[in-house]
Amino acid sequence: MTIKNVTDASFADDVLTSGDTVLIDFWAEWCGPCKQIAPALEEISTEYDGKINIAKVNIDENPETPGKYGVRGIPTLMIFSGGEHIATRVGAAPKSQIAAWIDEVLKEAAA
Repeated sequence: MTIKNVTDASFADDVLTSGDTVLIDFWAEWCGPCKQIAPALEEISTEYDGKINIAKVNIDENPETPGKYGVRGIPTLMIFSGGEHIATRVGAAPKSQIAAWIDEVLKEAAA
């Protein structure tokens, strides 16, 4: 699975009405920690194919969506399921911690 770039204009279609579970990475080009987690998200997008879609929103190019969801620091990861925001994680973390967080959120969402 490839990571999809989402814009303010496409957010509703790509995330809210897609019917899928989507992890959004709010990031910016100048953000070191954002660049640090990018390879982990690439790997997760492949390993979790069919379970969760990974998408990125560049906050500099798309300020409306992060403002709507209260993004104050980056990277901010948010998980949406069925169009509902169900989880948020702020800051960089190793791939193992991001994957464990995703697993926990998916388990809770299925319960």
